[in-house]
Amino acid sequence: MSDKSKTFPLRAALSVLAAQAAMALTPAANAQAQPQTPRPAEPAGQVIVPQVERRDMKLPRFASRDISVGLFSGIYATQNFGTSSVSGVRLGYHITEDVFVEATYGATKVSDEDFRQIFPNGGIFTTPTQRLNYYNVVAGYNILPGEVFFGRSRAKISQGYVLAGVGSTDFAGQKRQTITAGFGLRVVFTDWFAMQADVRDHIYSLDLLGKRSSTNNLEVTAGLTVYF
Repeated sequence: MSDKSKTFPLRAALSVLAAQAAMALTPAANAQAQPQTPRPAEPAGQVIVPQVERRDMKLPRFASRDISVGLFSGIYATQNFGTSSVSGVRLGYHITEDVFVEATYGATKVSDEDFRQIFPNGGIFTTPTQRLNYYNVVAGYNILPGEVFFGRSRAKISQGYVLAGVGSTDFAGQKRQTITAGFGLRVVFTDWFAMQADVRDHIYSLDLLGKRSSTNNLEVTAGLTVYF
């Protein structure tokens, strides 16, 4: 075999390798030759940009229900003169969930009939009955929050509270400073309506039997309350 016949396969193999190398380098060269399109910058910390227009929202206004107005009635036990019916009105303001203040006005008629049966010349009063009016301002504190059940499946919020305050009592021509203390229970049926019962002691001095002395006058009432 001649030298030319030996070198031909070698040249053919080199040509094939050169062609394969050129084909491999062509896509990379074309990619470098083509201009790169810049990508839009993404906002920092946000992957998806919302395309929804924002709307102005109006927040609902809920009633605070801090002010209360109520009517009540019950019995008033005037020391030395028995019991009589009493009625009145209350105006309250709830400072916090547990603390409240309340102004109260009440009126009743007191009779001296027992004394008229004993004394032949008449009773203690100039007339058989005398009107008793009082007003006071008390501060209260809810100490027993809970629930009152009506049957097995219905319950209402309840609040047991204590209260104390000062005021004035006008009775038989005498106006006396009064100290009021007591306790009560409130049952809240809705966010604007409740019922409450109170036991209060009105402490003031009187001079109707020839000697001025301090008296304890118990009052037991129940009533309806509306909140605003």
